Amino acid sequence: MQRRHFLMTPPALALGAAAATAPIATLAAPTIMTPQSRILPRQGKKPRIVICGGGWGGMTAARYLRELIPDSDVVLLERNPTFWSGPMSNKWLIDIVNTDFINHDMLHPANKYGYQLLQTEVTGFERDKKLVRTAHGLVEYDYLILSGGIRNDYEAWFGNDQKAIDYTRKHFPNAYIPNQEMLALKRKVKNFKGGTLVMTLPPPPHRCPPSPYERACLIAWHIKKNKIPGKILILDPKPKIAPIGVGYKQAFEELYPDIITHVPNARVQELDPFKKKIKTSAGEFDFDDAILMPPHQAAEMVWAADLIGKTPEGKPTGWADMNVRYFTANGDDSVYFVGDLMGAISDQFGHYPKSAHVANYIGRIVAKNIAQRVAGKEVTPLLPDNLCYMMVNGDPQEEISVKFEYEVDPTGKVIQTQIDMDVRSSDLVKEDFAWINSRFSDFLGI
Repeated sequence: MQRRHFLMTPPALALGAAAATAPIATLAAPTIMTPQSRILPRQGKKPRIVICGGGWGGMTAARYLRELIPDSDVVLLERNPTFWSGPMSNKWLIDIVNTDFINHDMLHPANKYGYQLLQTEVTGFERDKKLVRTAHGLVEYDYLILSGGIRNDYEAWFGNDQKAIDYTRKHFPNAYIPNQEMLALKRKVKNFKGGTLVMTLPPPPHRCPPSPYERACLIAWHIKKNKIPGKILILDPKPKIAPIGVGYKQAFEELYPDIITHVPNARVQELDPFKKKIKTSAGEFDFDDAILMPPHQAAEMVWAADLIGKTPEGKPTGWADMNVRYFTANGDDSVYFVGDLMGAISDQFGHYPKSAHVANYIGRIVAKNIAQRVAGKEVTPLLPDNLCYMMVNGDPQEEISVKFEYEVDPTGKVIQTQIDMDVRSSDLVKEDFAWINSRFSDFLGI
């Protein structure tokens, strides 16, 4: 890693806050800092839990760790200056909710719940020494939670062709990782004047499985409402729409028959972003514009920690190598996984849905499990559930939804039951907003 030296002065510290309050991580200044400097020195012998990733799961874990272990030293490391919510972002793209609804400051919950927050990039780990490497220096831990979400695996399409990767990311963003791409995608939707808009879906498992179809419906509603001469072509690697297949199929056929075309079994084989051509297992297609989602993998931090699972053939699974009931890393039980980066759970259904609801739920479970360990108690394995609401019509506003329930069978295997609610309903819209407001209250404290 390239060594860089920083002259740290007060305005450069701790999320750029001019006057950071006690729970916000601050670094002594002035001093010479390097990536090898130890920062955030520990005080006393209270347990130190470091959380890498300030999304739905990481912020939830931070809140409940401080609640369940009041004398704990909880440090949240997040590279983004503000919190962007994936849930509701499709509605934000076409102005059903405004920016203030999905974008929130992270200082408020840190202050309210009493954990330390540092805006920095996680660059690596020294697990033998229980250290996290960051752009600002080294942070010690007793327990480590990795909650960094996903990475876009553009290499699956382009190999080491960095020019094609950068061009695709710049011109055809998908905004499935909350960052500046969200604003770029909204600008793309607003500026779409017509033609064929291609949407590629990643092969499972991927982040929020039903949400790409919701995005297609809401952009189609925008096209229909504004009489834009455009069409949406969904290239889906799966053999059929899933989940909520019946509900989405009815929405496509009844609401947007002249706008949305769903192409199943369309796994991407070749992509030329410069010439706007794509070859799939279902045929070749040209496009005028696109929202291109490559395959998903666990966040870079899991790879940096050398905690990616392996197949029986020794190849990387792309997801965290974890104990399926306790969410700890296999081989290092001081490390926990929360959220979308988690590995497979059961051969019956594969992965837990890579959704915000599950991340929030697992964040609470992991906080309880760590609290039990700190107290010297036996750890109780718990199961999450999952609930997703998806808007398919903007006027009248109507939604469909899916629920997942989990139980352990007599052999100890986790079993999933899926319940699709396929009938479009305005009542589900009310439930959706009640759900997200309750979750924001839970970990954002608003």
